Amino acid sequence: MPEFSLSSQADAPDASARRHLRHAVAAATIGTALEWFDLVVYGFFALTIAKLFFPAGNPLTSVLLTLGTFGASYLMRPLGALLLGAYADRHGRKRGLTLSIALMALGTLIIAVAPTYQAVGIAAPALMVAARLIQGISAGGEFGSSTSFLVEHSPPAQRGFYASFQMAAQGATAVLASLFGVMLTRSLSTAQLLAWGWRIPFLFGLTIIPVAYFIRRRVSETPVFLNTSKAHSPVRETFADHKLRLMLAIGVYILVTSSSYVIILFMPTFAVRQLGIPSSIAFTGTLLMGAIQIFACPIAGALGDRAGRLRVLLGAAVIFGVSVVPLFSLLAASPTTPVFLALCIVLGLLVSAYQGPIPAVLSELFPARVRTVGLALTHNLTVAIFGGFAPMILTWAISRTHSNLAPAAYIAAAALLSVICLGISLRRYGAHLQQD
Repeated sequence: MPEFSLSSQADAPDASARRHLRHAVAAATIGTALEWFDLVVYGFFALTIAKLFFPAGNPLTSVLLTLGTFGASYLMRPLGALLLGAYADRHGRKRGLTLSIALMALGTLIIAVAPTYQAVGIAAPALMVAARLIQGISAGGEFGSSTSFLVEHSPPAQRGFYASFQMAAQGATAVLASLFGVMLTRSLSTAQLLAWGWRIPFLFGLTIIPVAYFIRRRVSETPVFLNTSKAHSPVRETFADHKLRLMLAIGVYILVTSSSYVIILFMPTFAVRQLGIPSSIAFTGTLLMGAIQIFACPIAGALGDRAGRLRVLLGAAVIFGVSVVPLFSLLAASPTTPVFLALCIVLGLLVSAYQGPIPAVLSELFPARVRTVGLALTHNLTVAIFGGFAPMILTWAISRTHSNLAPAAYIAAAALLSVICLGISLRRYGAHLQQD
């Protein structure tokens, strides 16, 4: 099967170079899109899954068990980061991508066909947990491999722009998942959703797998990987020689994780349970935020190429942290459909402004020989600690404090930590980021 390579991009015609880049972008982002599609759909249908797989006398307990399973998969992500990240740094970004998508397919298939608690009893939640753990391992290697692959295929002067499509893909996934949520909740009855409707998005997710595998088979390994000396133990080298870079990268990424998992994934449940907003409107709000990400992330990434990525991130983090509590206060005081949708638009812009330059910045913080491990550990340690259990923690916090500002406080605290780490990164590495 023919492969497309960017190794001779300098000698290729512009049209050919752009075609190669399009293949690289598609190969790197489609796995991320599949990962996020399953995550967003699981969050959207958390209440339905709770009734079918985690029945309990108390509805809150049932929801907490469902969200706890959602979070448990994130405990496997660091393991996936170590295993698949090291594999990709030793054997290539392309092989790492192919392996991660195969594991994701297995987990998605189990969820799509799993029998409910009423049919098989305790085996039903056990199957759901197993599927989420498999997906956790897969997702643990996905971000590091796909981001390294995308960045290393991109022209150095345009890394921010092309790498931003990694985050734009998440927006496209949110749009697609939200469309499923809106259409299913409007066209099916509650009984139909419980009986079979909730499985439709997961079955659809399986149709992406052959496409992803085909594209990844046709795109060549990155020239950077082929021309870089391989680390004997990428994990050991990362912890031995690049501990500060890893800690700063995690700190910078905290705001990405908290904003994604609180605003994108938790927002529908929050809007319905706490604000009394119809589920179709809640899904529409998430759809708006995802649509904004598709276009705003590349704009923010391109701005970072021109003005300096770390400086753009620092400005976006400060604005985000200062404005999120007042925005949620406005929504809590007036939980109407127009206010909710307006809030979603503003939050979509704030999220995109910060997320756009992130993949290129994180990639350049790590040398190529340990880049995949560094990126994978950054993404998955941050997600495991600050993201995966955020919906469950916030559900519990709201029930205890009776305050609808808990999500905003969570994001504001994350923004403060990210601002501090961005400031340190700018002073220490701003002029010496990796250029390979």
